[in-house]
Amino acid sequence: MTGKNILINQSVAILCDGNNIERSIHEQSQNSNTMINFDTLIPRLLSSRGLNRLIYFREGKNISSKLAERLHEHYYGSVVPCHKSADIPLSIKATQLASKVDTIIIMSGDSDYVELVRHLKNEGVRVEIAAVKETTAKILVEEADHFHPITKKDWFVYTLKPYVARAKEAVRKE
Repeated sequence: MTGKNILINQSVAILCDGNNIERSIHEQSQNSNTMINFDTLIPRLLSSRGLNRLIYFREGKNISSKLAERLHEHYYGSVVPCHKSADIPLSIKATQLASKVDTIIIMSGDSDYVELVRHLKNEGVRVEIAAVKETTAKILVEEADHFHPITKKDWFVYTLKPYVARAKEAVRKE
């Protein structure tokens, strides 16, 4: 090599199984008010590559509008509510994106994604997993092209304002 810098220009889609990641960080932090800090995590995952899509799949109707707004404002990302588990909607979206991106990062440690990882790799897509190592299926890490551990540096604990906490406590007592 003659000392020339090589520019790696990849298009990356990040697909997050929100319920899986939330459960993992809550378990590790022992606090249900723990949230992913996307402002530090996303740049680390991309490592100077281009972000094509960021989609946060979340089961249930209780989805933070602030999270949706923040992901859209900072990353043109979106939050997709899922009827049940995020597994099927995330897998469908990954398959749809396979011909449009170079790399798909799946944020989940769930072994249910092993067959998706194998399929995407057979389609020529680089597949990376980002998850909490302690709660990630070993087979998922083995099948992926790369594993990004999500650690306590990648999350924060939010606190409710005192009047909001009191209001929620009053509702619980009713």
